[in-house]
Amino acid sequence: MGLLTASRPPTPGRQLEALDRGTVAVAVGKGKTFVSWRLLATDAPGLGFDVYRQAGSAAPVKLTHTPLLAGTNYFDDSAKPGPTYTYFVQPVGAANAAETARPVHASVWAQPYLRVPLRQPEGGTVGTGAEASAYTYSANDASVADLDGDGQYEIILKWDPSNSKDNGSAGLTGPVLLDAYRLDGALLWRLNLGKNIRAGAHYTQFLAYDFDGDGKAEVACKTADGTLDGTGKAIGDARKDYRSLTTPTDAPAVPSPRDARYGRILAGPEYFTVFDGRTGAALATAPYVPGRDPLDGWGGIGGNGGNDHYGNRCDRFVAAVAYLDGHLPSAVMCRGYYGRTVLAAWDWRGGKLTQRWVFDSKDDKNPFSGMGNHNLSVNDVDADGRDEIVYGAMVVDDNGQGLFTTGLRHGDALHVSDFDPSTPSLEVWGAHENEEPVPGHVAGPGVALYSATDGKILWSGDQGQDAGRAMAADIDPRYPGAELWGGSQEVGLRSIKGERIGNAPRAVNFGLWWDGDLLRELLDGTHVDKWDYKTATTTRLLDGNAFAAASNNGTKATPCLSADLLGDWREEVVWRTADNQALLICTTTIPTTYRLPTLMHDPTYRLGVARENVGYNQPPHTGYFLGEGMKMPAGQPVN
Repeated sequence: MGLLTASRPPTPGRQLEALDRGTVAVAVGKGKTFVSWRLLATDAPGLGFDVYRQAGSAAPVKLTHTPLLAGTNYFDDSAKPGPTYTYFVQPVGAANAAETARPVHASVWAQPYLRVPLRQPEGGTVGTGAEASAYTYSANDASVADLDGDGQYEIILKWDPSNSKDNGSAGLTGPVLLDAYRLDGALLWRLNLGKNIRAGAHYTQFLAYDFDGDGKAEVACKTADGTLDGTGKAIGDARKDYRSLTTPTDAPAVPSPRDARYGRILAGPEYFTVFDGRTGAALATAPYVPGRDPLDGWGGIGGNGGNDHYGNRCDRFVAAVAYLDGHLPSAVMCRGYYGRTVLAAWDWRGGKLTQRWVFDSKDDKNPFSGMGNHNLSVNDVDADGRDEIVYGAMVVDDNGQGLFTTGLRHGDALHVSDFDPSTPSLEVWGAHENEEPVPGHVAGPGVALYSATDGKILWSGDQGQDAGRAMAADIDPRYPGAELWGGSQEVGLRSIKGERIGNAPRAVNFGLWWDGDLLRELLDGTHVDKWDYKTATTTRLLDGNAFAAASNNGTKATPCLSADLLGDWREEVVWRTADNQALLICTTTIPTTYRLPTLMHDPTYRLGVARENVGYNQPPHTGYFLGEGMKMPAGQPVN
C-alpha cells in the first residue's frame, strides 16, 4: 500500500478551503489512543508527519521515531493513566511556519464520537380552533463550512417542525430555523425563516460555502417577508402573512386541512438571500428567480400526473454550489422537475449579488422538461475546469445552456462519479419513475447508467418500473470499478458493466468510507455495515442505537450529514440524538496505511457535501475512482 491521490486533481485556479489538520484523538482502551489527521491536497508529495503527546503544560513528547509516511493516523499505547493528554502533529519540513509554530491540539474523546450540544427551540402552535396544529422541533439536515476563517468547520443545522409537510399535503406548519454552531456547541446565530416559508423537505435548500473567496463562508437560501436574520432584523415586510387560510371559492366554506391550498404560500414576494456566516446578518437580498407563477405551469411529464393549482409542483426546490467560472463558486437555485425546470445561477462577489444566468425549459415541448430529480449533482463532465449541473436525466452546461438530456425522466436517487476507471468519463447512476407511458414516450427503465459526457445510456434495468432507491459504491473487489444496485431484486447487484453478480444489499441509502481498506461501507439509518461479498451478508461496524442516535426524514433514514469532517480521508457520520439535545459526530478508530488527501479537497466531493442536504438526500462521491485497484500516481513509493 502506498500514497494514493486523486486521478483528477483539483483544477488549477479553483479555490480550495484553507483547512487545518483536523486532528482527532479517540480513546480506544485504557491508556490507548487513536490519532488521525488530514493530508491536504496542497501538501508536497511524500510529506512526513511526527506525532506528539502533551500532558498539561509539560513539554510535549514526540511519539514517532521517524516521520510517518504510510497513512495519516497513529496508534498510541504508551500513555500512562492519570494525566489529561492532548495530541498534535507536525509536518516534517513543512513550508508553513505558522502551522509548525502553533499546531492545533486535539483533546482526547472518551467515546468514538464528539457530542455537540444543541439549543433545541421551543415549539408552538399554528392555526386556531379545529385547525390548530401544535409542533415541536427536531434537528434535521446539516451542512458544514468554515464560517470564521480559522481553518475549522462550523455546523449549519436546519430545525424541522413536527408538523412540516410534503408538498402533496395541505396544512399549516411551524417556521423553519437555521442555526450555526461551533464544534464545542457554541451557538453563533439563528435564522427564523418566518411564516411565509413553509416547512418540508422540498422547500428550504440551504447552501453554506465561501462564495466570494475571502476565506469565510456565507449561507444562502430562499427567504420571504418576515424572515429574521441572525441579528433579529426582518427581511421585507414582517407584517405580511401570505399563508392560505381560506379555501378556493369552489371548496367548502369552512377551511379544512384537507383543502388543497390550506396552509400553503401561493402569493407574495419570494427572495434569495445571502447571509454573513459569522453573524447571520443578511448581506444581500434579491427577488427569487423564477417566481411561482403560473401555478399550473410546472408539471407533469411522465407518471407524475398533470398540472396543479395548489402549489405542489411549483414549490419543488433543490440547490447546489458550482464553480461555473472555474475559480470562484456560484449558488445555483433550482425550481421544478416534474415538468417545467428552471435553474438560476448567482454570484456573490465584492459585496454584490448578481445573477449569472437562468436556464428555463419553459414547457412540455422542450426535451429538458420533466427530466429533473429530487436531487442533483455538480461535476465537471467535460474536463474543462468549469462545473456542469447533473440534474437527474439532464445536464446543464457551465454557461447555463442545456448540454443534453437522456429522456429517462424524473427520479428519486442520483449518483455521479468515475465509477468505471477503465473509461475517461464520469458515469451517472440513478433511479427513475418510468411506470407509465405518456404521449411521446414509452415506459422507460427504472434504473439506468449513462455517460456524464454525452448522455449515452450504458445499460438499464426494471423496464416500466418506478424505482425509488439506487446506490453506487465499490463493495466487491472481485470486479473492477463500483458496484450498482437499486430497483428490484431482479436487477440485484451489478458490476459497472451491467453484469449481475448476485443479490444486492438491503441497504440502498448512503455509503461511508469507514474501515481500513478502499471499499466503501453501507450507511443506513443509525448503523454502518460492511458488505461481505463472499457470503452476500453484512457485518455491523457501528451501531448508533448504542448511544441514542436517531436518523432523519422518515423512511429515508438519512443522517444529518456524512462527510470527511475530521482526521484522515475516512468519513464521519453526524446523527442527532433521539432527544434532539445534541449532534453526534462519529469517527472511525480503525487504522489504515492508505494515504489520501482529505476528501474535502476533491472538488466534486466537497460540492457533494454542500448539496447533501437538499431534496432527497444523497451521499457525496469523489470525482475520481476511489476503490480497490485505484491507480497509483507515477513516482510515488509503494510500501
